[in-house]
Amino acid sequence: MGSRALVAEFIGTFALCFIGIGSIAAAAATGGGLIIPALAHGLVIACLASAVGHISGGHFNPAVSLAMLLTNRMKAADAGAYIVAQVLGAIAGSFAVAYALGSTAMMGIKHGIPAFSAPVMTGQAIVVEIILTFFLVFVIFGTAVDSKAPKMAALFIGLTVTLDILMGGPVTGACMNPARYLGPAVASGNFGQILTYMIGPIVGGGLAALVYDKVLMDKTTAS
Repeated sequence: MGSRALVAEFIGTFALCFIGIGSIAAAAATGGGLIIPALAHGLVIACLASAVGHISGGHFNPAVSLAMLLTNRMKAADAGAYIVAQVLGAIAGSFAVAYALGSTAMMGIKHGIPAFSAPVMTGQAIVVEIILTFFLVFVIFGTAVDSKAPKMAALFIGLTVTLDILMGGPVTGACMNPARYLGPAVASGNFGQILTYMIGPIVGGGLAALVYDKVLMDKTTAS
């Protein structure tokens, strides 16, 4: 792993937070509803993963890098470096969009930090994040990691982000990504509900990686 991969991960996660948080502000300003942030988050992942997937794998998500580590597809040092680049990219993207849109817009959307409120309880929110991230990492393994998969990974990964947000957005914000939480949390200084958005994505991503790698992956080679 070289510096090119880390730069790619930084840029991809920067874009995720800049476009994702900006789309939430756009939806609030125009009354566009859930479809705007759902499509924006999905499209930015699809486009950036297409652009740099051949350089870094296009993780943009600590849960994905940890899933690769768990299945021996990354070394611990490389996974750690990826996570640092992702979190820094998310923080930079969050500060950039806050500067671009101004404090009033940011306060109106609570800085774009994923969150949940009553009647959703913490346990329910964690389960939702586990399931949503399971789907995301499952699709990543099925379309990008499995050598026998059709080579359209970025599109379907982006679509999975979109469908997860369409379901989970009103429940938990459909974070699926610790960096996507940490970026605006650091930029705003608000770390409420942090454990939900660390535990849920990491557990969900790990489970998906193990299920696909140990149960579904065909590791036989043609003779």
